[in-house]
Amino acid sequence: MPTLPEEAPEAQASLSLGVIGNGSVAVLIDARARIVWGCLPRFDGDASFCALLSPRREGGDWAIHLEDFSHAEQHYLPNTAVLVTHLYDQQGAGVEIVDYVPRFRANGRFYHPVLIARRVRPIGGAPRIRVLLRPLCDYGSNAPQTTSGSNHIRYLLTGVVQRLTSDVATPMIERGLPFILERPAHFVFGPDETLNHSPADFIHHTLERTLAYWREWVRNLSVPYEWQEPVIRAAITLKLCQYEATGAIVAALTTSIPESPNSARNWDYRYCWLRDAAFTVRALNRLGATRSMEEYIRYVFNLVAGDGESEIGPVFGITFEHELAESTVDSLGGYRDMAPVRVGNDAWRQRQNDVYGSVVLASAQTYFDRRLEHPGDETSFRRLERMGQMAIRMAEQPDAGLWEFRGRAAVHTYSAAMCWAACERLAHIATELGLDDRARRWHDEAIALHARIEERTWNERLGTFVDAYDGEHLDASLLLLADIGFIDAMDPRFIATVDAIGEALGRGDYLFRYIAPDDFGAPETSFNICTFWYIDALAATGRHERAREMFEHMLAQRNPLGLLSEDIAPSNGEHWGNFPQTYSMVGLIQAAMRLSRRWEDAL
Repeated sequence: MPTLPEEAPEAQASLSLGVIGNGSVAVLIDARARIVWGCLPRFDGDASFCALLSPRREGGDWAIHLEDFSHAEQHYLPNTAVLVTHLYDQQGAGVEIVDYVPRFRANGRFYHPVLIARRVRPIGGAPRIRVLLRPLCDYGSNAPQTTSGSNHIRYLLTGVVQRLTSDVATPMIERGLPFILERPAHFVFGPDETLNHSPADFIHHTLERTLAYWREWVRNLSVPYEWQEPVIRAAITLKLCQYEATGAIVAALTTSIPESPNSARNWDYRYCWLRDAAFTVRALNRLGATRSMEEYIRYVFNLVAGDGESEIGPVFGITFEHELAESTVDSLGGYRDMAPVRVGNDAWRQRQNDVYGSVVLASAQTYFDRRLEHPGDETSFRRLERMGQMAIRMAEQPDAGLWEFRGRAAVHTYSAAMCWAACERLAHIATELGLDDRARRWHDEAIALHARIEERTWNERLGTFVDAYDGEHLDASLLLLADIGFIDAMDPRFIATVDAIGEALGRGDYLFRYIAPDDFGAPETSFNICTFWYIDALAATGRHERAREMFEHMLAQRNPLGLLSEDIAPSNGEHWGNFPQTYSMVGLIQAAMRLSRRWEDAL
């Protein structure tokens, strides 16, 4: 198999990646237009492109290698998920690589195949390139069997057969032979079907329609006056993390990028956490992108249908799998050789009681938003009430909490408060639907639960709310108590808690989720969503100048394409954790919406 020259160490030690996708498939592309991560035929499928996690054998990528490489430039086409990379050689010759995954409306439905399209064209001089398409099977264990025709190559991957159709001669790709790029080259890597058009015509047609789709989608967003570009990029990225077939929203597109170097905090995030998805839905709702909410609610109702009174787990597969058995993969050395690589996530076994509130909060807008084609009604409300019944039952039961502690359980404040939020929102929904008896029932339950939570989570000696019933510690989830309406943001108790959290968990302009040692020791990196929660809490309590200062700092920490991973090392600003992290992009959107000047005041 043809080999790719080693990249410089600094190129490997970074999450300077872009993402392209269409709701069926998503891939990550590095600064030299090398596809280094992508699971086929769906987000949680086999990692056919796994170079990001150091396969033991050669391959797991798709590179357009420019000989005598000098430097690269990269950007998204504005308001789209189409990525453009320019590579230049030492003589000034260059190539432009346009990468996208088709998505547009056709024949009354969305066209979103498991397909990656690339266009490579010369932009000066006589660039000499090699095309190295080297997917692997079974998480890097094996090279796929291939067959070829006059204009295509078939790759027999795990669970799917993909076909590359190109106007570059097949032997040049099969053998990775170098050639001078004299005219544009087109590559369509998709279903094992005959392409009805030439690769050039297919790419011309689908690229224009994909660009139009994204630009129209963005045009309908209700963006803040300030920080429009970061918010738009965050919104597009969140959209790319929703699996179209079911409505599930994954927490991230990757697995096993450690939260900090050699920490073994390596987890598989390619699944749907009800909590994370609820945050994503709420952020997109605030921008007016309500279709994602409708699709996600469909996923949730399908997920819990017929489960009776059994508990609901915190995380599920994107096609409703309840069990996500966790195992390690020896064929991948890990991100920067930091094993283990995990597939599956044993968090599915945990009790995380905030999930009941997460489902209700994600669903609530459907009962009040008159724009929706299928608004919530009494039938769906009766389904949703089951979440409230479980919330009452589980609110004051020990759980692993939203931080998914594997070695200890407690009645966590955030979990209990989210159960209260489930009851409180159900009361409002029942009132909206004219179900007065149900409204009274849920209102009474919310009042009683609120009083019990308040009594057990306010620590008089510390002068703050604490992380668990009768606890002695702080964690960043307490910053959300005002956001969910449990307490007024200007309540002195909340202000004192915000200040204490900043003092205890803050590291400069970053915030840790907690600092007490857990199953893996003390955390070493800040958690991006927590930093954004702190920024939001500062603004809510009147400290706008400091909030804006921290927000601008966080914007500067985004990678060159405007994306964020899960964690940042305060010492050097390096990104860690799975990527791109929906939590982080949600936090950016929420903080921008809170802090931005209003259009009416700015114009």
